[in-house]
Amino acid sequence: MKKIITILEDDRDIREICIMLFSEEGYNVHSFENIASLSKAYPKDETDLFLLDIQLPDGNALDLCKILKASPIYQSIPILMMSANFKKGISVPPCQADGFIEKPFDINKLLDRVAMLMH
Repeated sequence: MKKIITILEDDRDIREICIMLFSEEGYNVHSFENIASLSKAYPKDETDLFLLDIQLPDGNALDLCKILKASPIYQSIPILMMSANFKKGISVPPCQADGFIEKPFDINKLLDRVAMLMH
């Protein structure tokens, strides 16, 4: 069975690139443009990894990350945070995320990080 990646990214171009990239790598992809649309889908949907943009029009994904990591349903699912505006030099945001990638990101590095977290 294909692994599922859930992407939360408000920038349509970045979201579409990620969908195409991960689909070509053999993953199933669920994508959302804001926290409200993701919240409507879960907990019904399943995922093997969350890829969350930090700054969103309807909230901050750091708060969402904290909620997911506190949930018995989602706490063991890896979360990879991404942002173009996060402070340089910090490798993982303070929300118990499993990783952080700075935008703009190198496609190969993103694929490697996701593969490592999905092991």
